[in-house]
Amino acid sequence: MAKSHSIVLAGLASFAATAVFAASPNGSTTALDKSNQALGVANVTSLQVSATGTAGSLGQSFTPTSTWPLLKITSYSRTIDYPSQSSREEVTRTHEEPPAKGGGAPFAGEQKLVNLVSGKYAWNQPGAQPQPALAAAEERQLQIGLTPHGFIKAALANAATEKKVKGGTEVSYSVNGKFKVSGVIDSQGLVVRTRTWIPNTVLGDMVIESDYSDYKDFNGVKFPSHIVQKQGGFTVLDLAVNSVRVNVANAALTAPDAVRTATAPSVRVESQKLADGVWFIGGGSHNSVLLEYKDYLAVVEAPNNEERSLAVIAEAKNLVPGKPIKYLINTHHHFDHSGGIRTYVAEGTVIVTSAGNKAYYEQAWKAPRTLAPDKLAQSPKKASFIEVKGKYVLTDGIRSLELHRNEGDTHNASILFGYLPKEKMLIEADDFTPGAPNGPALVPLALGLGNTLHGNITRLKLDVTTIAPLHGRVVPYTDFTKALEKR
Repeated sequence: MAKSHSIVLAGLASFAATAVFAASPNGSTTALDKSNQALGVANVTSLQVSATGTAGSLGQSFTPTSTWPLLKITSYSRTIDYPSQSSREEVTRTHEEPPAKGGGAPFAGEQKLVNLVSGKYAWNQPGAQPQPALAAAEERQLQIGLTPHGFIKAALANAATEKKVKGGTEVSYSVNGKFKVSGVIDSQGLVVRTRTWIPNTVLGDMVIESDYSDYKDFNGVKFPSHIVQKQGGFTVLDLAVNSVRVNVANAALTAPDAVRTATAPSVRVESQKLADGVWFIGGGSHNSVLLEYKDYLAVVEAPNNEERSLAVIAEAKNLVPGKPIKYLINTHHHFDHSGGIRTYVAEGTVIVTSAGNKAYYEQAWKAPRTLAPDKLAQSPKKASFIEVKGKYVLTDGIRSLELHRNEGDTHNASILFGYLPKEKMLIEADDFTPGAPNGPALVPLALGLGNTLHGNITRLKLDVTTIAPLHGRVVPYTDFTKALEKR
């Protein structure tokens, strides 16, 4: 999900200021002043937090209304340097047993993530070479200001306001006039909650809320021993803190040259004709399929974001000029597969999706979109849906696309796959992602998804010779069956 963000340099840089707070004119102390003293904010320039817990996979729920599926965090470390506005987050996680239903990349054993930010630069470190992550910089900077000490530093530097609320005092400020940030300070001067909003392709202005509890003394500094962060209403992080180091050496990060000189990649679209009137549209991490009918076009999948959808729509109009895109087929509601749907709604396209998704999208799309207004927000239009309950055939009497629910799928409760009977072609998402030729065997979770898909194809007696996957490359169906046989 790559999305282009504008970095709010002036406002975010103010997080670094360690202001000296003065008492109010009438001699009383404010909640900020009390918290500044209680947490020893002025004496903290950096923190290193170690923990264990669970992580939720945002936008990958099993059903549209269920919680984000959880992974187990066996090791968590985060080092924050406030003056340089840098952070290094290291996470080692595994699947729960049994694995939670829903999305999140299937992997075996442990998965290690290293996420970094320094000022306006963000990157990941999957191996020896840094991987620029420009679109993540804005949120990672905001996350620094959502920590208890970071919140107080930012509030002192950004003309925060205070008001009494249940449970304490709410402190609010804005960053560069764009991001609203608020938090609650209790009667002891402890930060018990922080909140902000960031843009999300499905949920609009999505809330990020962090709850802090069970404060303890760590090396002379009070810090919560329990942290829960929710995004979009469900938990993405639940940590039991076991140690906190204060003012650690070499905490400040400098972005590598490869990150500092990186530019946001443009959306790349590559078309491959698979049959008369059938094109595979790839070029990125997610694919779409274009189908030509007598009087109109249909597109399977609108992944990632508006930028991707606009590029695919432009390619479709280039390949088949003069015909409108009448239908958009959405395989499932996961954010990486539904983030570009609204762009098609703005085009007047009918959305074909599983029953249950319509209500979810309609509710989600009611949220404000002030942080990153898309075409539909700029020119509102009511969406039209066709809901698929079991099987649905999109046909004009010449071309037919069958849509089937993949019964028993543990990745998504109502995921659809497509079948073109004339071309004997399967269009599927996430249940099989073709790897490199002669690649390794599927990990157990991916193998389970593949077996379920194969079982449905067998049950429906579909004659498949080719797979056009919505991740990966087009392959013969025999590549799929061979992958299932590998152990």
